[in-house]
Amino acid sequence: MLSLGAVVLSVFASLIALVLGKLLSLVPRLYKNKLRNLPGPTNKHWFFGNLQAINEEDNSVPQERWVAETGSDTIVYRGFLSLHRLWTLDTRALNHILTHSADYQKPSDARRNLARILGEGVLFTEADQHRQQRRVMNPAFGPAQIRELTEIFVDKAIELRNVWDNEITKHGEPARINVIKSLSKMTLDVIGLAGFNYRFDSLSGKPSELAEAFNQIFDPSPTLTWMFFARNFLPILNVIPDERTRRIDKAQATMRRIGLELIAEKKAQIMRESYESKEKEGGVERNDMRGRDLLTLLLKANMATDIPDNQRLSDEDVLAQVPTFLVAGHETTSTATTWCLYALTQAPDVQKKLRAELFTLDTDTPTMDDLSKLPYLDMVVRETLRVHAPVPTTMRIAMKDDVIPVAEPFIDRNGDVQDSIRIRRETPIVIPILALNRSKKLWGDDAFEFKPERWENPPEAISSIPGVWGHILSFLGGPRACIGYRFSLIEMKALIYVLVRAFEFELAVPPEEIMKKSAIVQRPLLRSAQSEGSQMPLLVRRYKRS
Repeated sequence: MLSLGAVVLSVFASLIALVLGKLLSLVPRLYKNKLRNLPGPTNKHWFFGNLQAINEEDNSVPQERWVAETGSDTIVYRGFLSLHRLWTLDTRALNHILTHSADYQKPSDARRNLARILGEGVLFTEADQHRQQRRVMNPAFGPAQIRELTEIFVDKAIELRNVWDNEITKHGEPARINVIKSLSKMTLDVIGLAGFNYRFDSLSGKPSELAEAFNQIFDPSPTLTWMFFARNFLPILNVIPDERTRRIDKAQATMRRIGLELIAEKKAQIMRESYESKEKEGGVERNDMRGRDLLTLLLKANMATDIPDNQRLSDEDVLAQVPTFLVAGHETTSTATTWCLYALTQAPDVQKKLRAELFTLDTDTPTMDDLSKLPYLDMVVRETLRVHAPVPTTMRIAMKDDVIPVAEPFIDRNGDVQDSIRIRRETPIVIPILALNRSKKLWGDDAFEFKPERWENPPEAISSIPGVWGHILSFLGGPRACIGYRFSLIEMKALIYVLVRAFEFELAVPPEEIMKKSAIVQRPLLRSAQSEGSQMPLLVRRYKRS
């Protein structure tokens, strides 16, 4: 029998061998990488590369500076262990990457991190499994379904309006409100009802373990740690728990438990309705697939007796969509609306002009068609999502050696003109959502400014942006474009409609106090109080219509 010392020594030796094997596999990526001659910044650290510089500033700012310094839209910088990362603003190159989604997939470490939080839902899956899930889920996010859900969006926006009105009554006018906190509660309530017909009632003050778990997961960490990178490099290290992994595991366990309860309740309800209806004696059928909430629709599609097996999702696949819906349909919209209100505080004339348009509708409860007929509201939403994209970047990794075409040739470090980007398999590629949205080459010298009027006559150059909506990249493009973009847009419009008609907004701190950091989404922090988590303090006054 081996002694304890021998076992420990054996485990240690295995770990060392694993580390050495991983490091040796990186040698070709470091010294034979075809990106080495691309322009870019000097490597700053053997372990962190240029990542510390990126983490110290707002999203995309360092990369935009490097692009300006090199004069090239295509650059390379160093990531973890000094590995090369491709960054390009070339729209032809980005279109190639986004449309060839099987050849450019999410990196394995990013997928592991997503799965740890969300499970293996549509944001995690790739290739055939992803296509199957999208095919089944697409009807749940079509215009007809969103039209039915608009009433939920408006009702919850009115409830939030009433909560803020009570804050003014309680504390006096203007009331200082951390708007991201209550917007997050509102969008959680919405996805509960619209996604699962489940009442979180977090706006009413009801304690929500899910809401608290989301705050723990999504509050950005102000610093990079060695262990964060080590876990991605050696996933086996995830067996060593730390505070963050314990929080994430607890959140996922909570979402899984609630998801299983919801699925069981929905299945029982669907079968009960099927047996009670004489028209459905044969069981659930394809024409029964429409339902007010998304989970009911998915389960009906899954249980339908007249749908082929290859068009179904397993119960585990359906379960995996629950946290995906909760997070993707909750965090992105609350964050985007937070940035919209912030932008309106920095552009008072825009706020007034928008409010005037909103009052051209004589109703407190607009329909989806009503909201879609307000052109300036649409411009404000477009401009918010352009300048303040909730997800500023995403990553892809090349699954094979490839030659990426470019719209504009560039000069490499050797002074040679390159008319394409030659990359090796496993090369990480950053999709620069925010940077492309505010590229001066595409949008003009005022690209960083919040100007909704630019959408009255947008520049022709933006037609080359490969986005699924609005000639911006905020919802991505290609086969992996955001499936719920219509849901998010109408919910956001409903929120802005109700809140801007009711209140006037002013920033409660100097503008330079607001900073952005990402933990999947781009949340606001106060520079002087980063440890206190996400904040967007606004002064809120009732609007008195003359």
